[in-house]
Amino acid sequence: MRIVGLDPGLRKTGWGVIDARDGRLSHVANGVIRSNSDGDLAARLVELKRGIDRVIASYGPTHAAVEETLANKNPSSTLKLGMARGAALLAAALADLPVTEYLPMIVKKSVVGTGHAGKQQVETMVRHLLPGCAIASSDAADALAVAICHAHNLETRLGWSSGLAALAAGGVRRR
Repeated sequence: MRIVGLDPGLRKTGWGVIDARDGRLSHVANGVIRSNSDGDLAARLVELKRGIDRVIASYGPTHAAVEETLANKNPSSTLKLGMARGAALLAAALADLPVTEYLPMIVKKSVVGTGHAGKQQVETMVRHLLPGCAIASSDAADALAVAICHAHNLETRLGWSSGLAALAAGGVRRR
């Protein structure tokens, strides 16, 4: 499967694309979509959505994972970040991708092993998990981490589903 991870932001939205096959991860691409900070809010959201559309069209992911937004001290900033996240969710959904959202703590725990890891720790582990990957920025590293988190979680869910299906079909015996 090919996964696009998105780390939404109004000024910069990080994106990262990975392949996950047979328990192995490989880097495909990563980068940042920037909006014109001089533009009005609606125009900036359109820029972000179109940028995500280009990433999806270029790399053909089969799944999308988006980092959830936590409340900031500034309500206006939180609202704007939520709108950027909405543009990311919309772009992925309009491309008919299944979209999953992850809290930042879940992403960090999945990639680093602790939910309170710093940005540098996340970037270091992303480089370790995707050897040879040239990371465009910390926003792109965060997006790759979201994609890695989704790969790990989706593999677990698929494994549980196939095990339950086998159990229901009588293919698994209990002792």
